[in-house]
Amino acid sequence: MFKTLFGRNPASSSHSNNHSARLRALEGSASADKAAAMLIGPAALMQLSHDEARIVVSYMRPHRIDQGTIFIREGDVDKTDFMLLVLHGEVTVETIVVSRSEPITLTVLGPGRVIGEMGLLDGEPRAASCTATTDVHGAILTRGGLAQLLDDDPRTAAKLMMAISLRLAVRLRESTDKLKMYTQLTQAMQQEINQPTVQ
Repeated sequence: MFKTLFGRNPASSSHSNNHSARLRALEGSASADKAAAMLIGPAALMQLSHDEARIVVSYMRPHRIDQGTIFIREGDVDKTDFMLLVLHGEVTVETIVVSRSEPITLTVLGPGRVIGEMGLLDGEPRAASCTATTDVHGAILTRGGLAQLLDDDPRTAAKLMMAISLRLAVRLRESTDKLKMYTQLTQAMQQEINQPTVQ
């Protein structure tokens, strides 16, 4: 059932770079419509239209991850060429940078969330580890799929990359705000430590 998540497997259309053939493969697929709706939801890339999201989905492939599987490892430089749209299930995102020994949970992501989009664009080492908290069903867009989309439909590919860039910009601003708050807190604590104690 999961292998035919998007109707007639769009991957079978990859021999033909025909853009409309990919879309025809999705016709009548409720799961492709659901994936497109999730892709443009508030938790993902809402700058895309529904039609554009369906085009992007036609370049994605279904992917299942068993519960307990670490499918992205922090620091990994080999498997950086994909992003995952979670359709069903939950993923725990962790890092060891903070404690250097035990992983710290950063967040838990569920349906409609996009994971790994930075690696899709820049191919740099993974910034955190992702573990399937439950069985996860998702849709993967590889860098090869993105390159094919760029060839076939540059306008939609540009909108996709702009949507990803905006999403990353929001996360960067949130991180900057947290860093400012941390700096202020550190300074306040240092001032308190430096105050002479009253005997």
